[in-house]
Amino acid sequence: MRHTGILRSWNDERGFGFIAPTQGGREVFVHVSELPRDGTRPTIGETLSFEFGKNAEGKLQALKVQRQAFGQRLARRHETARPRAQARAQPRRGARWLVALALAITLGAYAVSRFGLRRPVIAPEPAAAALSPPDVRSTPAAPATFRCDGRTHCSQMGSCAEATYFLKNCPGTQMDGNRDGVPCEQQWCTGLLGR
Repeated sequence: MRHTGILRSWNDERGFGFIAPTQGGREVFVHVSELPRDGTRPTIGETLSFEFGKNAEGKLQALKVQRQAFGQRLARRHETARPRAQARAQPRRGARWLVALALAITLGAYAVSRFGLRRPVIAPEPAAAALSPPDVRSTPAAPATFRCDGRTHCSQMGSCAEATYFLKNCPGTQMDGNRDGVPCEQQWCTGLLGR
């Protein structure tokens, strides 16, 4: 059964107050969690409807509180509060999209600059060469697609043929640790170990 009452006191910091029932009796405790979440604060003196109930400690309190019309001032405040809140929410939503778009563009540009432009385009090896391990000692003259561009380590190479070209033609390479003429034995030229 619903009852009505007037909000007599409210502590906004702690989120509770007391309602004086219109039919008389002791004031009833009300917690902010029982009020509607409409974005406005309760006003002392406004009329509320509620149901009696008990809290976890067994004490009487107001439950399922609904705010009644409190003159024209309260109704106008509700009407003006919603459009302002909606207007404030829309630019934030748009700003989130702009931030996400800018972040995606920045990450894409970084990935292209970091990974996409470092290695030169290398012509694919013929299918027959891919089936059998390449022999460094019988490798013909280096293809025109390879050129010295400052890379010196095996992790920067794309194939055994490329590593061999760099070892033979580019100064300062560090790809032949045991100085046997076979570069990158652990990574690219693994089929040539033991020759």
